[in-house]
Order: sequence, then structure tokens, then C-alpha cells
Amino acid sequence: MSETSIAPRIDSATLGQKLDANAPLLIVPALAVLGFLAVRDPSAWLTLTVAGLAMGLMIFVMASGLTLVFGLMDVINFGHGAFVTVGAFVGFSVLKALGVWTEASSVALNLTAIAIALVVVVGVTGGLGLIFERAIVRPVYGSHLKQILVTLGGAIVTQQLIIVLWGPQAFHLNRPATLRGSFLIGDAAIEIYRVAAVVLGLALFIAMRLVLNRTKIGLIVRAGVENSEMVETLGYRVRRIFVLVFVAGSALAGFGGLMWGLYQESITSHIGSEILILVFIVVIIGGLGSVEGCFVGALLVGLMANYIGYLAPKLALISNIGLMVAVLMWRPQGLYPVVKAK
Repeated sequence: MSETSIAPRIDSATLGQKLDANAPLLIVPALAVLGFLAVRDPSAWLTLTVAGLAMGLMIFVMASGLTLVFGLMDVINFGHGAFVTVGAFVGFSVLKALGVWTEASSVALNLTAIAIALVVVVGVTGGLGLIFERAIVRPVYGSHLKQILVTLGGAIVTQQLIIVLWGPQAFHLNRPATLRGSFLIGDAAIEIYRVAAVVLGLALFIAMRLVLNRTKIGLIVRAGVENSEMVETLGYRVRRIFVLVFVAGSALAGFGGLMWGLYQESITSHIGSEILILVFIVVIIGGLGSVEGCFVGALLVGLMANYIGYLAPKLALISNIGLMVAVLMWRPQGLYPVVKAK
């Protein structure tokens, strides 16, 4: 018997392959540098960049649930905006009821009021998501056309129920006293709420990464995105995972809806349908089913919207469409596509 052993050969990635894999991460700082060269005013650039990051991270919170629903369940949910609207209105009602706490000079009372509002919003929109999945989405699994029709119909019904319950008028959503105002860095005015939105959005992204990459349920979800049939054969009930993901996605939409309402300080029954276009753009740019892609795509959309809105306001509405087209011409499957097994 020969004593010669054959060692396995592992080819290391070339420099070009490494650059191509990390290229999406480099787009965000590259866009910030281009924005600095175009704005040519450090104070204005810093204000716009913080505002862009805050806007992007709030959109990420709303879009992250939708991209998992797309990737794992293969469901095109046009009703996602309804959860955003419900979250904003439920949060408005809770904060209004806790008005004594939100107007107090105590930071602890302000943050407690926000925490209670977020918990109630997550509970209500998560429960609504469970009902939505059972009554509307479950009968149309596997049919994209029916999914578009029924989820769009569900969104319209939900919007009308909001008008019945709260009325058709716009409401002013007061931020708690701690989150009002701004501070100066040099000559740049930075809103406190935008910094808080950046911190909260980053915390949620890190938490989602930990859950998806370090827990068993995260492993099953990621495996289900790539090959749900294989996961079923291993004995895991993917259907229940589907429901859990849908509920979590609905709760994240409601969470983001309250953040967005506090950002704009005004809510209407159309708030969800108005933001839904940006949410879909982020999901498509990032790649269906990819949380990392959704994160990078949301930052790109937020920065692009603020830079173009400052430099050429008339082009602001189409700037993100142009961004999506440019990304898809470079990577047709999105920045971080999740490859499904055939």
C-alpha cells in the first residue's frame, strides 16, 4: 500500500474575485465621496449624509422583512405598506395617550414612552400579519398574479379601515422632547432624531445578522431561502417558518412605520403606499432574500435621495429609479443575490 497521501487542493480567490465580491460594500463610501465633491460644502455635506443614512436605515427596517418574505416564501406582498401605515397610526395613538410622558423633561420617561409605543406597534402589526397570512396569502401560494391582486386588495381594505377608525385627515406626530432639536458639529446642524434613527437602525441590522447567522432558527431560514424542499426532507416544518417570517416581516414594517412617522412628523392613511415604492427599490437593488443586500441598497437609496434633492430637486423623484437601473445593469440579480437551488 502506498504511503503517499494526496492533500486536498484549495484554490485561493484571486484579487479580482475578492474585489468583485466586496464591490457592493465600496459603493456606499464611493457615493459619499462623490456627494462631497458635488456639494462642495462640508457642513451641508455632513448634514445631508447623516440625513441620508437615517432615511436609509429607516427604509431598511421596513424593507428587511419584505425581502425575507420574497426570498423564503416567494410571495409578492403588495400589502406590506399597510403594515407600515398601521404601525404609524398605532404608534401615534400610544404616544398621544402617553403625552404627559413624551412632553416631560425626563429622558427616562421619554424613552419609556417610545419603548412602550414600539412594543405595542410590533405586537399589533405582528398579529395583523398572522391574520393577513392565514386569510389572504395562504390560499394563493405559488401564484404570483393572484398574490399581487389579493395583497393589493388587502392593503386597500386596511387603508379604508384606518380611515374609518382615525379619519381621513393628516395627524401631527409629536416627537418626545428628548428627540427634538439638533446639535452643531462645526457649522453643520445634526438633528437628534436622525442620529437616534441611525443608531436604532444599525442595532436592528446587527441583531438580524446575529439571529440569521448564529442561531438555529436563522440557519433554517437561510437554508429555506436557498432550498426549502431540502429543509423539508430534513424534518423541519418550513410552513411554520414561513408564518414566523411573515409575522416578523409585518412587525418590522410596523416598527419602521412608527420611525418614519416620527421622522416626517406627520402621518396620513397613504404613508405606507407612498414609501412602498422605495421599499421595493431597495429590495430589488439588494437582491431578493438578502438582508445584507437590503442594508446596502437602503443606504444607497437614502444618500442618493438627499444628495440629488439638494443639488437638483427636480431630479429627486427619478434619482432612485436611475440608481436601480444602474445597479441592475451591473448585477442583474441585485447586489447580493441569494441563489436558489433548482
